[in-house]
Amino acid sequence: MMEQTNHVEIQELMTRYFDGLYHSDSQILRTVFHDDLTYVNGTADTYEYMDLEAYMARIDARKPPASRGDDRDEVIERITLKGDRIGLIEARMTMLGRNYQDLLTLIHTDDGWRILTKVFSFVERKD
Repeated sequence: MMEQTNHVEIQELMTRYFDGLYHSDSQILRTVFHDDLTYVNGTADTYEYMDLEAYMARIDARKPPASRGDDRDEVIERITLKGDRIGLIEARMTMLGRNYQDLLTLIHTDDGWRILTKVFSFVERKD
């Protein structure tokens, strides 16, 4: 029963994650990310690290994909929980002319599940 509850909460977290990115809404994303977020772009030749505040500043400066009418394509490929406190999400999405692959580590806090690390890479779309 607890595992089913966790999966429902994580699905809701990921809905906010995808919506926050699509609308470039840092207020939504702050309900998703842990205050100690580590953001790493692991794409070849573009390695980059940020903390939560630097990433939220980038989100705030970004023209939202929603404002351009970009198509949405988002998939949670796998949710793996290790006990009731930590987990990993493998997800992919298309946004800003790129195909993204995300590895998101989760931690359960007093406020529910939060993404503690976001490690991702992308490839430019060819269409």
